[in-house]
Amino acid sequence: MTIAYPRRQRQLESLVRKLGLPEVTQIKWQLLDLALTHPTVSESANYEQLEFVGDAVVRLVAANVLWDNYPDCSVGDFAAIRSVLVSDRVLAQLAQEYGLELYLLISSSAGADKAGQESRLADAFEAVLGALYLSTHNLELIRPWLDPHFKQLAAEIRLDPARLNYKAALQEWTQAHFKVLPEYRVVESSQVPHNQERFIAEVWLHDQKLGQGKGRSIKAAEQAAAKVAFFALNSQEKP
Repeated sequence: MTIAYPRRQRQLESLVRKLGLPEVTQIKWQLLDLALTHPTVSESANYEQLEFVGDAVVRLVAANVLWDNYPDCSVGDFAAIRSVLVSDRVLAQLAQEYGLELYLLISSSAGADKAGQESRLADAFEAVLGALYLSTHNLELIRPWLDPHFKQLAAEIRLDPARLNYKAALQEWTQAHFKVLPEYRVVESSQVPHNQERFIAEVWLHDQKLGQGKGRSIKAAEQAAAKVAFFALNSQEKP
């Protein structure tokens, strides 16, 4: 069923063509319209619930891509790569690639907020995924165009281990199991040259040190500590 406004219907059909999908009857246009309606336009009819569904969908797609292409990859690397793939930065970039902002109904004041653009585009992108998933209750309207992006990004990340996000993966694990975030404690050593791994980070949870790592920057040291902690926690879960 098409939506009531022919101009809006044509806009949505244009987006579907950009995604490379046939304008099939399975698409629930009302859901796609809702997915591209910002909360500043309507407090009750907006993309927030579809974004919630899309958050799960994008993680499932990323997991499928990693499983299909890297079956021998460790769980830790899976989680670290997926954290990058589903990050606001990557999703906003994909949204921009498809010109999603052209179809987003949003108030002029919110649209002028450049600081919130990345999260806004990422939210709308997830909502679109939610709408497409709920149109068929499977991934057939999503994987044909999203898989190639994730496959290429995953390959690039694997070639550049510095892009692996173990901090995000560990945060996801601790929130799922304990509903809290890990704590990082960083000190700088004056005993090593400036260009060496002079920062030492520890990651703690519930007064227990989970891991320690070194790096040339605070960020690198925290990532190293998170990697140690993540693998240690996952090894404890195995029988």
